[in-house]
Amino acid sequence: MAIMEHSYYASFGYHVTNFFAPSSRSGTPEDLKYLIDKAHGLGIHVLMDVVHSHASNNITDGLNGFDVGQRTEESYFHTRERGYHKLWDSRLFNYANWEVLQFLLSNLRWWMDEFKFDGFRFDGVTSMLYFHHGINMGFSGNYGEYFSEATDVDAVVYMMLANCLVHNLLPDATVVAEDVSGMPVLCRPVSEGGVGFDYRLAMAIPDKWIDYLKNKKDEEWSMKEIVWSLTNRRYTEKCVSYAESHDQAIVGDKTIAFFLMDKEMYSGMSDLQPASPIVERGISLHKMALGGEGYLNFMGNEFGHPEWIDFPREGNGWSYAKCRRQWNLVDTDRLRYKVIVFERGDLVFVFNFHPENTYEGYKVGCDLPGKYRVALDSDASEFGGHGRVYYKVEENIDVGDGEMGTEKRFDQ
Repeated sequence: MAIMEHSYYASFGYHVTNFFAPSSRSGTPEDLKYLIDKAHGLGIHVLMDVVHSHASNNITDGLNGFDVGQRTEESYFHTRERGYHKLWDSRLFNYANWEVLQFLLSNLRWWMDEFKFDGFRFDGVTSMLYFHHGINMGFSGNYGEYFSEATDVDAVVYMMLANCLVHNLLPDATVVAEDVSGMPVLCRPVSEGGVGFDYRLAMAIPDKWIDYLKNKKDEEWSMKEIVWSLTNRRYTEKCVSYAESHDQAIVGDKTIAFFLMDKEMYSGMSDLQPASPIVERGISLHKMALGGEGYLNFMGNEFGHPEWIDFPREGNGWSYAKCRRQWNLVDTDRLRYKVIVFERGDLVFVFNFHPENTYEGYKVGCDLPGKYRVALDSDASEFGGHGRVYYKVEENIDVGDGEMGTEKRFDQ
């Protein structure tokens, strides 16, 4: 995130002024190349957050006003109201212009060729898809919301071209769309008539978690509603889920950890003292986040970073108080924060969200018959749990067709 150069720090990198330059705030171009090379050496693919949905309104050192000397302002952006995003205070590209297609497509290739990025996360795809930019729209899934005169066909064609270019240059590339509307076939190949993205962000999932944490007591949580939010997606289109991101954890809002444990964040997180019910509940819930075919972490939430991040801006009096992440916390042995990494495959996950009850002999459906063993116990003491689940590591559980039966107790 925030790789492309931007003059306004408080825009978090989204008011781009130079599309062909890495931001100088984090180091030199050679530093970025070194970072990506190191990641590749560790088998890690690196995706770049690319902002082709809008551009900075800055006429001093941005693309805006670049063609004024040519007695036109239509080379890159729409004119009048159509060329201005009223909520973002930024300019909107005219994707029908040949110059815009050349500029943006060459921009993608440059980042891939010069810095060896393995793909992109396209920002603001919903704004690109529709003339109304998704403003004051509550998408219900009705096809009339997607295939109408409100859809910017030129922008759709650009994204199809962009995905064709990226995947032709790098067949193993990954391209993710930040779309909240649920546009059909957005994540199907162009050869099938789709737009060509590999994944879309499951943006309804973090909104659901925030709503529950803000507005519902534990006993009011609906498993049906949670499961629907986690599984509600277009058929055969893959999603990346997340519990929080920059939309939830910046500009003065709370992180998930803060929502769960803010009352004891700075007094009850040491394992030198017994955990309070607030801390026990918070840590247990912080470990239970699922949904989609991939998972997104955001700047420290994998170890329960306690605070939000907020760059200096007019709205906070240009304060630097929250302008950092406390990476030192992950190396502090006495804290209860832990890192958990797991990979999906032929696995069965069992979660118990009930605030009080535990269950014995609980049966769950299972596609594959055979022998199963416990691969990960989130209540184990090494993960900050209480070790309440009884099992033997070497013990297998026989499973018949269609169900899993066991007399073991699953608390987490």
